Amino acid sequence: MQALKLYGAIVLAMIFWSFSFIWTQMAIESFPPVTLVSLRLVLASAMLYGYAKFTGKFQRLRRQDLGGFVLLAFFEPYLYYMGETYALTRMSPTLVSVFVATIPLFAPVLAYFMLKEKVTKSNMVGIFVSIVGVILVIYVPGTGLYADFWGVVLVFLAVFAAVFYSATLRRISSYYSITTIIFYQSLIGLVFFTPTFFVLDYSIIHSVEVSARSLGALLMLAFFASVIAFVFFGGVVRKIGIAKTNVFVNLIPVFTALFSWMLLDQYLTFTQWMGILVVVLGLFVSQINRKSRKTEKLEAIAKVTEF
Repeated sequence: MQALKLYGAIVLAMIFWSFSFIWTQMAIESFPPVTLVSLRLVLASAMLYGYAKFTGKFQRLRRQDLGGFVLLAFFEPYLYYMGETYALTRMSPTLVSVFVATIPLFAPVLAYFMLKEKVTKSNMVGIFVSIVGVILVIYVPGTGLYADFWGVVLVFLAVFAAVFYSATLRRISSYYSITTIIFYQSLIGLVFFTPTFFVLDYSIIHSVEVSARSLGALLMLAFFASVIAFVFFGGVVRKIGIAKTNVFVNLIPVFTALFSWMLLDQYLTFTQWMGILVVVLGLFVSQINRKSRKTEKLEAIAKVTEF
């Protein structure tokens, strides 16, 4: 029964995170991208604070760590969500989720140059396999790119931000819990989004007509994707470890493709489905080697912040 509850919780977390790409695309039908992310962060920060206080997991930020958290927040949520959310205005949720899924592959490469961490052979093979998969997803023979060019550029901004986030995260003290890190980076992220809102969205916010569909998507993003999925994920990782949990995380692009087909009538070709499966295969290959507990904890945090 305990195992059933654990796997039920992680499956629900994966479903919520798979839906996050779809909910974002539904929400931006009404909300400008910066406004959407800002509102999501406000709601999620308030709920995470309540959760941390209720469970006794709230930790105060130490002054010497403030600079590190500011840098974390700049990469994620600021740059990451700017890239991902604007990419979803030009690309399907499935395509964006495929690119996002490759983030764990490239983070160790940057860590090698910045922190001299070893890059394994399995990681290099995983990168190669996943790149082949991405090409199958976005390139149509005789036609060219299936995906919008600027959409690809924007989603690569998100990938770039997440990779630097992962490297920066390794410099943050292990003193902090996952809940604390997510809460403070979300709160500090609002400091970056506030001036961006006034530059990009303030002049058009008066003309925004909010539909029930978009409002519902925003609330589901904040509650299910940013809080409930995180609570489930963190609980399962503590019980079974990140290695087993990764099996489910790697399947998010597949779930997103299925839900996009069911809810948004977005169809993929056989070649694109094969490409998604090849990307997932590359993720599994890259995770063959066992990692230290500290690295597992950092990977757990990094994965949470990508959805």
